[in-house]
Amino acid sequence: MTINFVLASASPARRRLLQSVGINPLVCVSHFDESQIQLRDPMALVETLAQRKAEVVTNQVQDSLILGCDSILVVGDEIYGKPEDPAVAFTRWQKMRGGSGTLYTGHALIDQTQAKQVVRCGITQVYFGRVTDAQIQAYIATGEPLVCAGGFALEGKGSALVDKIDGCHSNVIGLSLPLLRSMLAELSYDLCSYW
Repeated sequence: MTINFVLASASPARRRLLQSVGINPLVCVSHFDESQIQLRDPMALVETLAQRKAEVVTNQVQDSLILGCDSILVVGDEIYGKPEDPAVAFTRWQKMRGGSGTLYTGHALIDQTQAKQVVRCGITQVYFGRVTDAQIQAYIATGEPLVCAGGFALEGKGSALVDKIDGCHSNVIGLSLPLLRSMLAELSYDLCSYW
């Protein structure tokens, strides 16, 4: 049995991930004001944001599964969302290079037909290469880091600046496919039914 699948996100990377496993979602951007949520615990923050994004979209569709997601990178005790501008991206990359960060992605899946929801968090460790200032500047000039949580895209040019990851790679891109499979199963759906 399949059910309409709605992605409450404008992220093309998340849409491509879903399409790669046979789910062609309806994209319905929540436009939720993330500044409303002020939490210091990274897991609670991304789970709450993902849930709120999905909840906003419940008013726009019916009889659907709605997926909301949110990602942040934590380096030391600092939470990094999308860099505000190139200067912020540069400063962050200077701190990140040669070190590591923890990428948190909150996932909220609301099933309107059963009036149930599942909220989970995927966590992946990311190890950054020892890149030069010139390489950081060249990367920022591409514009890619300015639209990504943590200031890098694993599915893009940023992959050349990451040495390795420990955990789910699709989680770093913005949506953990193994976690989504298990969340669907909790709601009695089989990911393979979309194939």
